[in-house]
Order: sequence, then structure tokens, then C-alpha cells
Amino acid sequence: MARRTTTPPTDEGFEERIVDIDVSTEMRTSFLEYAYSVIYQRALPDARDGLKPVQRRILYSMSEMGLRPDRGHVKSSRVVGDVMGKLHPHGDTAIYDALVRMAQPFSMRLPLIDGHGNFGSPDDLPAAMRYTEARLASAAMAMVQSIDEDTVDFKPNYDGQETEPTVMPSAFPNLLVNGATGIAVGMATNMAPHNLVEVVAAARHLIKKPDATLDDLMRFIPGPDLPTGGTIIGLDGVRDAYAKGRGTFRMRARCSIEQVSPRRKGIVVTELPFNVGPERVVTKIKELVTAKKLQGISDLKDLSDRHKGLNLVIEIKNGFIPEAVLEELYRLTPMEESFGINNVALVDGQPRTLGLRELLQVYVDHRIDVVRRRSEHRRRKRQERLHLVEGLIVALLNIDEVIQVIRSSDDSAQARERLTQVFELTDTQAHYILDTPLRRLTRYDKLELESEGQTLRDEIAELTEILSSDTKLRKVVSDELAQVSKTFGTPRRTVLLESSGVTRNTSVPLEVADDPCMVLYSSTGLLARTADASPLPAEGDRSAHDVLVSAVRSTVRGEIGVVTNQGRMIRIQVVDLPTLPPTANPPSLSGGHHVSEYVAFNPGETVVGIGSLDPDGPGLALGTAQGVVKRVVPDYPANRDDFEVIGLKEGDTVVGAVELTSEEHDLVFITSDAQLLRYPASVVRPQGRPAGGMAGVRLDNGASVIWFGVVDPSRESRVVTIAGSSTALPGTQTGGAKVSDFAEYPPKGRGTGGVRVQRFLKGEDVLLLAWAGPAPARAVSTVGKPVPLPEELGRRDGSGVRLTHSVGAVGGAIGAGPAPATGLTDGTADTADASAEE
Repeated sequence: MARRTTTPPTDEGFEERIVDIDVSTEMRTSFLEYAYSVIYQRALPDARDGLKPVQRRILYSMSEMGLRPDRGHVKSSRVVGDVMGKLHPHGDTAIYDALVRMAQPFSMRLPLIDGHGNFGSPDDLPAAMRYTEARLASAAMAMVQSIDEDTVDFKPNYDGQETEPTVMPSAFPNLLVNGATGIAVGMATNMAPHNLVEVVAAARHLIKKPDATLDDLMRFIPGPDLPTGGTIIGLDGVRDAYAKGRGTFRMRARCSIEQVSPRRKGIVVTELPFNVGPERVVTKIKELVTAKKLQGISDLKDLSDRHKGLNLVIEIKNGFIPEAVLEELYRLTPMEESFGINNVALVDGQPRTLGLRELLQVYVDHRIDVVRRRSEHRRRKRQERLHLVEGLIVALLNIDEVIQVIRSSDDSAQARERLTQVFELTDTQAHYILDTPLRRLTRYDKLELESEGQTLRDEIAELTEILSSDTKLRKVVSDELAQVSKTFGTPRRTVLLESSGVTRNTSVPLEVADDPCMVLYSSTGLLARTADASPLPAEGDRSAHDVLVSAVRSTVRGEIGVVTNQGRMIRIQVVDLPTLPPTANPPSLSGGHHVSEYVAFNPGETVVGIGSLDPDGPGLALGTAQGVVKRVVPDYPANRDDFEVIGLKEGDTVVGAVELTSEEHDLVFITSDAQLLRYPASVVRPQGRPAGGMAGVRLDNGASVIWFGVVDPSRESRVVTIAGSSTALPGTQTGGAKVSDFAEYPPKGRGTGGVRVQRFLKGEDVLLLAWAGPAPARAVSTVGKPVPLPEELGRRDGSGVRLTHSVGAVGGAIGAGPAPATGLTDGTADTADASAEE
């Protein structure tokens, strides 16, 4: 037992009195009072207008304050103060929170408040009420429309000094359109937003066919339409909610896989699930990547702004399948969330769980009642006005007698009585005539009054017809809903997918398989890889764009090295290279990326070839401008991204680097003074990376090596040389080209001077370009256009034929020779010593 002490006053002062009360009874009573207050006065919306009491009070107060869409905004604190002082004494925080939510386009499918200022975001809180401004949105005017025409009941406010509406007229089904959320005592509500056009179509169908089934209504409302868009996966839970009032569905972000940079693909997120903000997603992804629970993500950028909207870019590492990474994001992050529908609302003052049909039926019944009461009110007002108009017509026809009666009366009461007797008017008519100034009475025109009277009679007849016919009443309600849908309707934002909702396709691997492939390098500096390690197509199957100068076998997750003219080898991950489509001709690298996107070059540094970094693979063969040759032992360091593969002398540069797959192949030098030297690769001993090589070709004074490569003597091969003038500007001369059989040139010893490859004509003193490799040979210009070459010349030391276009590169049947055809090097090369190895 508990004791409650009271001190009622007596004649002798104050006397203490103790009353014994049962604790359980007191707790039960107090808790029920509290629960009742929370359920009916705070947490649950009314099924008719879809508003909680605080929302209804905000809209009504703003309507009374005249804060219409065509008026200026006012401080939110002014609205909150007016609502709290007159209608809602539960604190300014609750009022402002409700006002903010009704102004947020990401919370409401059809916002009811037009906010000005910082009203927050899915991740951030709004500014304080003293900093923001608000007014009613156009949709809110449809909610309060005709509220002054006796369409709804009013009740006293908390202190009995004001009145407030018990429900709004609600010209559209707000509860279904905007949804609701709230936690009461022992119950909660969580209703999803829907598309206005779809909801109105279903409501009109129910008005026309009151016996419509749930399946009939779901033809118009297939599922929720969330303010933030996104995708709903699986509609079984939605149907359960529509049938029983409870159900669950899953929401997914809307994403697309795009090429976000020249080298990488990424996942671009443009819409997120309802009530999920980008910062929450970004934070979760960072946590998972840091904890190594999520792989394949290299970068994450939030590029959202007020113009483009949400734009979250998730960059995927090369070697990972974007679709598989996206499935992991759905599984591990808020990019996929569940939404539990619990349609609890107040119906006739009682909380009930409602299905879709019940929700629509409650609204339709309410709207029919609103239109009926409005029609009765309008008819009553028109009948009253018609009664006055008829009295005015009588007074106007007898204006002199009316004036005489009024002047001869002692007071207004006598004048009213005599008017009723003389002209057979009612007290109301007589009173109105007496209250009308004479100057206004004389201005009235009989025809004008008769026209007004006829208009009133027609309107009264129309309203009477509506009130006397349930069919016509329903048609008025349906037509008004159609107009609201036309005015405020917007296209559907959320995509509905009929699926069981399996989020992870385990058959799709997360990483790209380490399959064999070919890495291709073109004369214009493009790099790419093929989808498999199939041989390159024959000449007749190849595209005429660009020339391949190197083709290296590797694996997708392997590595290759780019060799530069400064003797550096730079590591590149094969998985970073773009993959040529299987339907494309591999020699056409128009879909490749330029080597400069992967390598940071020093000033004057250029690529002379590519090679495998496999320690068990073939080594490199290098040739320099000063005639040095070197075979490199493939002991490349695993912990460095770039390293030297030859020790160059001062002023020397590498002119060719190619993989040597067999010692039976020939190493070939072509010099600027038209000399060609070939000898077997077996005569050159492999050396370690720091070594400077050995004498490869003897050079005359002023001459230098312009091309070095490897040729298989067992294959039919060609030699292409183009001669010109050393004094002409680069690119200004076409030159004289000569094509000859490689077999015409005899092998000689290492370090010798070679044999003549082309005879210079008048005006020619240097080779501009040279190449040797498998037949047939083909040439392209500097921009990749094909350039026809002359017919093969029978002898090795003949002169060239003048070309019509300048040649930028030459290639052969397997995609080119093992190294790019380069032009005349700058500077004067020194003659190599007979023994230049270290």
C-alpha cells in the first residue's frame, strides 16, 4: 500500500489527511492515461487524413496565419510559437521536428511544407528554427481546402480558449501517399509512401466499384514509391502488407557500372534506400575496407550536389569484377535495407491494423462525407443568399414605399415589423434591408438581382441533385481526386522487381581469373590485353588501324615490364590494362590506353619495348644507339616498381628491347648509314641487370643504330628501310622506301660492320626508319593511316621508291617486329669497342 498526503483547508487552518491507495491500481490507472495520451494525441495518425495531431495543428495554424504558397516565408520559430501557444502544449522540439519532416523531400513523397533554409539531409540535422523559414506548400492547400465550409468537426483546444479541427478535409489520400512512422505505448506504425497518381487511380476505382478486391486495387498500386527512389526487391512482403497490414520488403540502391576513369571501372550510386544517407554508406564502406572484410575498392568519392543530386562513385580495383563487388556492397552495407510495414492508424478513435483496401475505404468514406457536408453547407449558404436577394428585389420594386415606411417608423424594431406586414417579408429580409445603406439599395439593378437569383437557384438545384444521389456524390469525389492527381502527380521513382530477393550470386567470382592472355603494344603507344592467349590473326583478318610493335604472353593477374630508352624497366600490372573485346581484331588497339597513363616518364624518355617479368620466362635482348648488345638474365627484383636493365654509357640510349624466345633467332642491327648486321643470339652471353653489355655492331663515324630486334630466320621475313635527308625537318619528307627479303643478308660475326641494306639516291644520306620481321610488311602514318609500301626488291643494296605519305611505323604478320621502328637518333654515336662488356 502507498500513502498519499493531502492538506485541505479547514476553519482552524490546515489539517493533514492521509488516504490509503493501492499501488497497483494507481500504476494501472496512470499508465493507461499515459498510454491513451500517447496513442491518441501524439504517435498514431488518423486513417482519414494521415496526420498526427501535431502535424494537423501545424497545417491548421499556418493556414489560419495566411502562410499560403503565394505569400512570403516566415520564421519557423514564429510558426512553432503559434502552434505551441494555441494548440500543442507539448514543447517546441516536437513541433519543429514535425514541421521539418513535412518539408523534407527525402522524407515525404509529397511535401506539405515549403521550407527555406537548411532543413537537413538524410545524414545531417536541420538548422535551428530561428534560422529557417516556412510556408504551406501547394499540396497542403489541398489538405485544408474547404475547412471553413463545415466539412469537419472542431473541438476545444487544451485550455478551451481556441478550437481545432479533429481531422482535415484532405483532398488526397495523404496517409498512403506520404506514409507515417511513430512509436506509441505497446504499438507502433511504419507505413511506406506511395505514388499519388497510383493511389488516386485505386481510390477512384474503389469509388466506382465498392466491391473491388485487393488484386483489383493492386493493378493500380503495385507497390510503394519511395521519395529517394531506389529499387524494391521482392513483392511478396508488399502483398502481405496490403492484405494483412504487416509485411517486409527490401530496398536497394540504384547503381550503374561505368568507366569512371580511363583505367578503371566503378560503381556509380545515384539513389539510396529510403532513410539512408550517403555519409552512412561511405562510413560503413570505409570500415569494411579497413577491416579487410570488403575487397576490390580502390577509392570512394561523394560527388553529390544540389544540381545533380546524389552521385556516389565507388572505384573498383582492376582485377575485381564490379558486379561481384556490387553484390558484396548490397550484402554488407546499407545500400540494401529492409523496410517493415506496420499499417497501424486510428479509425473512429481506435487503433487498427489496416490493409490496402481498408485504408482506401476509410479515406473514400471520409472524402464522401466531406463533400456531402460541403455541399450541404454551400446549399444552405445559397439558400440564405437567395432569400435575401428575393427581399431586395421586393424592396427595389417598392423603393419609395420602403423609404416612406422606414421614415414614418419610430425605431428600427417598428420599421422591421411594418416592412414584414406591408411587403410580406420575413424578419431576416426586413433586417437585411434595414442594415443595407440607402445608397447601396438604390444602386441595385433589378435585372442584376434577378440574374443572381437565377444563378443561385441553379446552384441550389445542382447541389440538391448531388445530395440526393449517391452516384452523383461519388462522381464529384472521383472528379476532384482526378484533378488533384493531375495537379500534383509525378512519375514513379522506385523500381519494383518481382524476385525472391537473393542478394548474392555465389557463382560470380569476386576477382578476375588468372587466365592466360596476350599483352599488346602499338606504335602509337597504346597498351591492351586480349581476352585469352590465342595466336594473333593473320594479316587478312587484321584492322588497318595502328601497328603492333610487341606482343607478350602473360596472365591476367601477372606483370609485364616496359623498357625505356634510358635503360629502365617499369613494372605494370596486366590486370590494369583494358581488355579488347573478343569480337575485335587484337592488332587494332583503338580501345587501348596510352602507356603514359601507367608510367611516369623522365624528360626525353620513351618506350622501346615490353617484356615479361616471369623469372622463368625468356630474357630480354637489348640494343643501344652506340651499337651495344645485351642479353638480360631475368632476375628482376620483386619489391621494386622500376629498375635498370643495362648500364648505359654517357650519351647512349636503348633503341630496341625484345623478348628472346630462342637462341636460334638472329639479333639484328640496322644503322643510320644503311648497314644491317645479323648474327645468332647464342653468340651473346646473358648478363645481370647492372652489366653494360658487349659490342654488338661496329659503327662508322657519325653513324648510330636506329633499329634493333630479333628475327626468326626459319620464317619468311622482310626488311623495310626508308631513306631521306638528315637536314630535313622531322615529318616533312616522305622518303624513299625499299622492301627486301631478310634472307638476302648474310649472317656475320658479333661486333662487325654488317652489309649495305639500301643505296642512297641524290638528296638521301641517312635512314629515317628501319624494320625487320615476319612477312608481309605493312606501314602506317603517324596517325595510324595505312601507307602502301613498294613491291619487294630482288637485291639487298638497291635504292628505294619515293612514298606518297610519311611513314610513322612498320609492322609485320604477327603484329610487327619485336621492337618499334624508330627514326634517326639525336647526337653522334661513338664507335663501340670490340669488347664493351663489363
